[in-house]
Amino acid sequence: MNLTRDRVHSIGWMTVLLICGALSVALMLRVNAVKSQVAASEKRLVYLQRDIEFLETEFQTRSNQQQLKTLNDVEFGYEAPRAEQYIEGERQLAALGKARAPGAPEPIRYASADVGAEEAEDAGSRFLALVSPVTGVTPAAAKTGAETHSSSSDGDEAEAKVLARDARNLSKRLARIELAGGAE
Repeated sequence: MNLTRDRVHSIGWMTVLLICGALSVALMLRVNAVKSQVAASEKRLVYLQRDIEFLETEFQTRSNQQQLKTLNDVEFGYEAPRAEQYIEGERQLAALGKARAPGAPEPIRYASADVGAEEAEDAGSRFLALVSPVTGVTPAAAKTGAETHSSSSDGDEAEAKVLARDARNLSKRLARIELAGGAE
């Protein structure tokens, strides 16, 4: 292998260029690593500033509580409720009420009565029957209908079979893709 002077210079310059390229790539990676460290540090600083602001607010709030307590003691005299201040039931609450003023409206009163089983059936006939908006059937009719539906006729079974077959065919039709016109 005969190396001439020009050939040696070319190989030398190529080697220098490769070394410079490798160094520049290494330097670029180092710069990016430092940039990511700086970004992480800035993010941490933001979190620390938020924590400091939170702690400052907490400190101010606690110091203000002492000021508010002092102000309350001097100006208002409010106290926390004691155990004897709580009432035990509706009767104690009612005892605290005042008599009605003249011209006040009558209080609203609710009445309730215990109804036996026989009276409950009769009471159901006195009120309008609830009707389902979907089926148009009353709840009582739905119960009896469910009992009679268990002993359904052959016509109902045939209708159920037709509906099931149509449902199966529908899924087959929907699963099939038909191209429009003569496109193939």
